[in-house]
Amino acid sequence: MEHDLIVIGGGPAGYNAALRAAAGGLDVCLVEKAELGGTCLNRGCIPTKFLLAGTAPVEELADQARMKAASGEIAIDLAALQARKDRLLAATRKAMGQRLAAAGVTLRQGLARFDGPNAVELTAEDAVHVLPFRHCLLAAGSVSTLVPSMRPDGQAVLDSDQLLDLTTPPASLIIVGGGVIGIEMGRIFDRLGAQITVVEALNQLVPWEDPEVSDELARVCKRRKWTVKLGARVASLRTENGAAHLALESGETLSAEKALVCIGRRPAVEPLVPAKAGISLTPRGFVAVDEHLRATDSIYAVGDVNGRAMLAHAAEHQAAHAVDHFLGKAPAPYADTGLPSCIYGAPEIMRTGRMAHELLAQGRSPQISRFPMAANPLAQAHASTTGFVKIVWDEGRIAGATAIGHAASHLVSLAEVMVRQGWTREQVEEFVFPHPSVDEALKEACLAAPEPVEMKTKK
Repeated sequence: MEHDLIVIGGGPAGYNAALRAAAGGLDVCLVEKAELGGTCLNRGCIPTKFLLAGTAPVEELADQARMKAASGEIAIDLAALQARKDRLLAATRKAMGQRLAAAGVTLRQGLARFDGPNAVELTAEDAVHVLPFRHCLLAAGSVSTLVPSMRPDGQAVLDSDQLLDLTTPPASLIIVGGGVIGIEMGRIFDRLGAQITVVEALNQLVPWEDPEVSDELARVCKRRKWTVKLGARVASLRTENGAAHLALESGETLSAEKALVCIGRRPAVEPLVPAKAGISLTPRGFVAVDEHLRATDSIYAVGDVNGRAMLAHAAEHQAAHAVDHFLGKAPAPYADTGLPSCIYGAPEIMRTGRMAHELLAQGRSPQISRFPMAANPLAQAHASTTGFVKIVWDEGRIAGATAIGHAASHLVSLAEVMVRQGWTREQVEEFVFPHPSVDEALKEACLAAPEPVEMKTKK
């Protein structure tokens, strides 16, 4: 039986695409090798936010204690928190399965690989099935990048999946990689009492963010007694005598009870044998796609596999376009102007649109306006006044926005609207912002006097 659409991958992109296509009248089969929800639900976005929320009271008490407004201590039961997290995830997976069934989507569990340009070979329970399709949506996600010199062993050297399963926090934790995963994991285990060391090969944390944001984040980490080593390349990392031992190329050595390796992610496409379907890969191993996210005439590739933006909501947005395109509802090329992102914990970070240094590199003449979080009443109330909101202007319209500070993630949706619609100062003035709110920091940053930006030479 030929399916109108086979979706490979049951994460946010694949799951929502299957429902969208079924609502459009297509016969849809969703193939998932493990659990519905993919990395995001089971081993990434959702578990980390659950643990960040569960440990947040520790930091909130510390902030108030610093103001001499509170005292005491909060003891987090990590095992109980993990058990509650697992119950939540199981219930969510069950609800997803029920919704797929109600929509008429066929769910198949097993390992998929292409068997030509219009067929998938599915291996499930020692049986092999060939599933023909008219269209295929490849949403297989990504896996952790591994290198031989620091391969997780499940003992003292762990990947993010293994770290998220711990029920007893380590006394000390080395984190190799200063990206989103490393920063959020560091915040969780810092609150649980671990001494944190971050080792990053580049010269700034979260290196794709606005440089001022990265610098502010580094200052916050150091104030919290993290050891932050930038521009530090790892020679080796291994378990010795039950502990993690790391050697830098400089000759310096570090040790901790546990180490987390989170140096990036790579597309999970190799096991699918993409060449057999006529799919081409980029030099970095991502699926090459056209302006409509097509890898071939019948196969679309979305999310982490195409490398345009390795974010769950970006993948879901791309998947919606792909489904609408082969349904004949989206003839225009895919556009992802804006693309919001957040880093959670405390302080939070948000960004959307283009940053000043990116516009400068394009030969533009951007301006910036800003507002300090220290002047926001809700940040003051929470004794969390670190950071700022920064607006990027291009020819009198908002081209980008970023922020670091208390509840900064709450600003990102409105900031995304501002960027997508290219708001002017006059449009900001027409909008009613509630008082008091963190949103007012966004308003004040937009209404502050803009300043020209000059290209800075990297250190």
